[in-house]
Amino acid sequence: MEITQRQTSRAAGWSRRTGAFSAVLLLTVLVGHRYDLVETPAFLWVLGIVALLAAVALLFAGLAFSRLWNFGDRGGRDLTVGTLLALLVLVPYGVAAYRAATYPPLRDISTDLEDPPMLDTSTRTGDMNALSPPTPGEQRLQTETYPLVTGRSYNLPFDRVLEAVETVLDPRDWQLTAPFPDANGQNEVTIGALAKSFILGLPADVAIRVAEDGDAIIVDMRSASRYGRYDLGDNAARIVDFLAELDQEVAGQVGTAPAE
Repeated sequence: MEITQRQTSRAAGWSRRTGAFSAVLLLTVLVGHRYDLVETPAFLWVLGIVALLAAVALLFAGLAFSRLWNFGDRGGRDLTVGTLLALLVLVPYGVAAYRAATYPPLRDISTDLEDPPMLDTSTRTGDMNALSPPTPGEQRLQTETYPLVTGRSYNLPFDRVLEAVETVLDPRDWQLTAPFPDANGQNEVTIGALAKSFILGLPADVAIRVAEDGDAIIVDMRSASRYGRYDLGDNAARIVDFLAELDQEVAGQVGTAPAE
C-alpha cells in the first residue's frame, strides 16, 4: 500500500516569517522614534506598514490552517508562532481603535477655553496640526468628557507658585523651549515645553501659564498634539496629572491646599 507523504505548508512558514518581521519592525521603529532617530511622519507611515504586515501574517495563518485541516499538511508550529506574533503586534492598534471610539475627536486641550495659554510655535512646521481657537462644539466636548481639566488658584506669592511649577517640571522628560523664567518683577509668565506620549512618543506642545489675579495666583495649562486627528485622551491626562502633582507640591511646601 502506498503511503502519501504529508506536505509542509508554505503558507505556515510565510505566516511565521511575516509575523516575526512585523514584530521586529515595530520594536525597531518604536525605539528609533523614541530616541529621535525617526521623524514622526515617517514613524506613522511605518506603523501603518506594520499593521498591514501583521494582517498579512494572519491571512497566511488562515490559509495554512485550512491546508492543515483539509489535507493534513505540516506546519502547525509555524502557524501558531505566526498567529501569536501577529496578534501581539496588533494589540496596540486595537487599544488605539478602542480609545479613538471612546474619546472625543480632540487634539488641543486647555484649562482656559476662552483665553488658552500661548504655545511656542517656533519649531512647528507646516505638516503639523494647525492651531486654532476651539469651536463651541469642541469646548462642550472637552467640558463634558474631561471635567477634571480645570485651572488652579493659589493664595500664595507669585514666586512660590512658580517655584512649585519648576519642581513638578524637573523630573519630567519635557524639553523646555526657553530657559525657565525668573519670578523677579513678573506677574505673568508662560513656560513652553515639548512633551511626548508614554508609549509611542508622539510629540505635543505644552504651555503652563502662571499669572497674578488680585490676591490669587492662577495656573492654567494647555497641551496640543502635533500630529494625528485625535489625541486619544493623552493631552487631558497630561494636564490632569501635572496639576494634581502641583497641588501636592504646593500643599507639601506651605501646608495649604489650592483656593476654591
